[in-house]
Amino acid sequence: MGRAFAYVLNHHRYIAESSRLLRLSNRSRTVPLLAALAVSALALTGCTANTGGANSPLSAAASDGVLTLYAGRDEAMIAPLLDLFTQETGIKIAVRYGTSAELSALLLEEGAQTPADVFLSQDAGALGALSNVDFLSELPADITEAIPEDFTSSDDDWVGITGRARVIAYDSQNISAADVPSSVTELTAAEWSGRVGFPPGNASFQSFVTALREIEGEVAAEEWVSAMAANSPILTEKNGATLDLVNNGQLDLALINHYYWYESAAELGAENMRAQLKFLPGDAGGIVNVTGAGILSGSANNEDALRLLRFLISPTAQQYFVDETFEYPLLPGIAAPAGLPSLASLANSEFELDDLESLSMTQRLLASYGLL
Repeated sequence: MGRAFAYVLNHHRYIAESSRLLRLSNRSRTVPLLAALAVSALALTGCTANTGGANSPLSAAASDGVLTLYAGRDEAMIAPLLDLFTQETGIKIAVRYGTSAELSALLLEEGAQTPADVFLSQDAGALGALSNVDFLSELPADITEAIPEDFTSSDDDWVGITGRARVIAYDSQNISAADVPSSVTELTAAEWSGRVGFPPGNASFQSFVTALREIEGEVAAEEWVSAMAANSPILTEKNGATLDLVNNGQLDLALINHYYWYESAAELGAENMRAQLKFLPGDAGGIVNVTGAGILSGSANNEDALRLLRFLISPTAQQYFVDETFEYPLLPGIAAPAGLPSLASLANSEFELDDLESLSMTQRLLASYGLL
């Protein structure tokens, strides 16, 4: 296991928040990767349990050692990485998990009284909604300029962390690749009635509909939502559950994020995947959305919060997302998971992530046609 990692592990056991990592310790993929990341992180900091010298990206002056995070990502996915951050910095994180839409609404309700310091969102839309009402603080240039401008806020109040492409998953035993629609606009045809599934409450799905509104216009977007609602879609709770229906031969087409397929393929073997993917370059249904994070206005210049954001865009964390969640890294120099088309090939010149801020209008649109 190595002396450096053994030191981190022993140190970590004294931290109360380590219980989540210990509960995950039997998961075969997470622990070996966490060990590798810990060793890598220690190498960057001189093989010590602190954050290194004054020029270390995780070093900071004032710190009270406690941080509150609202996280719109699954706990099993994020907790090991947050635990590694605590190991490196000694900063304890109190986490509230939920969907990005739920947490964004909660933050708006709590207002200045929120205990949250940082919001980690599954998509840019929830961050944009908070930015639009000045709930996020401006980030320093060393954070915002580390990520390409296409994947971070134009107002510099949130930063992109990972990218995920919207795709159509299809049952390869029922449908040939050539017959899978190349645009989501084709899914309203009668031939796809009752054959398309998606999770309408999912933040990424709602962001796709928001992108459709921005790219095609409000009238076209409402026509699509209306037609889809009338086309007997299979409504699900989550992307993973939707993919499972396709992979089990219970559904022909699913609108999901790409990485769910790669996670299933890593577990089941790519050769055993009945579901296959079709990417939609240039189409509203194929947008690249991001996981992103921002610091709440009431925690502006909070050193612990800044250290967390710097950690999330560091090579250590970016590689974690590549290896564990199969998402696109946004830090230049980190290679994307094998087999993915390039981010540049999926770009849509008519669309910017800041356009996703009108999420509430999308939710009202979906609800008006019984999809929420």
